Amino acid sequence: MAEKNRLTRASSQVQSDIKAHIEEMQKRIETLNEQIQSLAQRQRDWQRKDEILQSVTGIGKVTSALCLAELPELGTLSEKQIARLVGVAPINHDSGKHKGKRMISGGRTSVRCGLYMATLVAIRHNPVIQTFYARLLANGKPKKVALVACMRKLLVILNAMIRDNKTGQAPA
Repeated sequence: MAEKNRLTRASSQVQSDIKAHIEEMQKRIETLNEQIQSLAQRQRDWQRKDEILQSVTGIGKVTSALCLAELPELGTLSEKQIARLVGVAPINHDSGKHKGKRMISGGRTSVRCGLYMATLVAIRHNPVIQTFYARLLANGKPKKVALVACMRKLLVILNAMIRDNKTGQAPA
């Protein structure tokens, strides 16, 4: 948290205020987590989708809740549409004869950031993503490009699993 960084550099007169602010934010986070859990328990559909998402190695409670809250379209869109919606689809920057680099942009930043962290875990522990990442690196792709491709693949897998209402990760 930024407040913890400020605490180490703040003068002694301000430190008590910062500590109180940190405690208040932690209480608020706990309250929000409890609210999320109570809402999840009330909705069977949410629970089922949460179970499906968490069955994938690399997706935990936080990423699952983030995807369900910020990406309600999960399971209803095509591979290209969901990748574009999250902002992990490469967009060309061409004009006339100029061929620019393909980059990702736009989309739902919060989901993309959460997916980034989940993909880092998946690259180490999920055999499907791990193999895909290794193959991309072996083909000479830069690490960041390979990571974004893995993010897209993980998102597409999650989308298909929600669409088909199936837990466990099938080879893709």
